[in-house]
Amino acid sequence: MYTFLIIIYVVVCLFLVLVVLLQQGKGSDVAAAFGGGGSSQTAFGPRGSATLLHKLATVSFVIFVALSIGLSAMTARRTRSLTAGVAGPAPVSSPAEQTPSEAEQAPAALEPPAAVEDEETPVQPAETE
Repeated sequence: MYTFLIIIYVVVCLFLVLVVLLQQGKGSDVAAAFGGGGSSQTAFGPRGSATLLHKLATVSFVIFVALSIGLSAMTARRTRSLTAGVAGPAPVSSPAEQTPSEAEQAPAALEPPAAVEDEETPVQPAETE
């Protein structure tokens, strides 16, 4: 069912692109866009009767939106979270919840390691002749 809806969705997408590209534009030049050169005072050109291409574009757009919402809902139900099977980090207990042995060991783990002093090699005095 999901694959069938994907195929229908792709066909509707291609049909919608084709119908929109085949429609004739409303404005013919730049002057018509700014209100000059036309007898109509409407912003988007004169309102004519809806052509067959306009009706097909409207119907295919409604089908496109319905399929988009339906497929996204189906996809959300089909997929699971990426982190569903991953174990989370180990819970960290607060110092009040630690046992005395853990409380004694915890500060030692947080202290920086002691600096290791380099052994100095004795410098031999320069021999004088």
